[in-house]
Amino acid sequence: MCQATVYLGEKKVAEEVTGLEPVEDGVRIAAFFEEPRLVPGRILRIDFLKHRVWLEPLGEEHETAR
Repeated sequence: MCQATVYLGEKKVAEEVTGLEPVEDGVRIAAFFEEPRLVPGRILRIDFLKHRVWLEPLGEEHETAR
């Protein structure tokens, strides 16, 4: 199977991720045997060969836009 590891900036935030969904407040991450969770970031880069996803933390401009 091909699960991914997700990083927010330089920090690993999730392993064995089976799905990503961009939503208004960030990225919803799904993994086996866990409830989906929201990470406050936006997709920066995906490496399909290494099964890695890098997210960029949402900045202050996102917080003031609410």
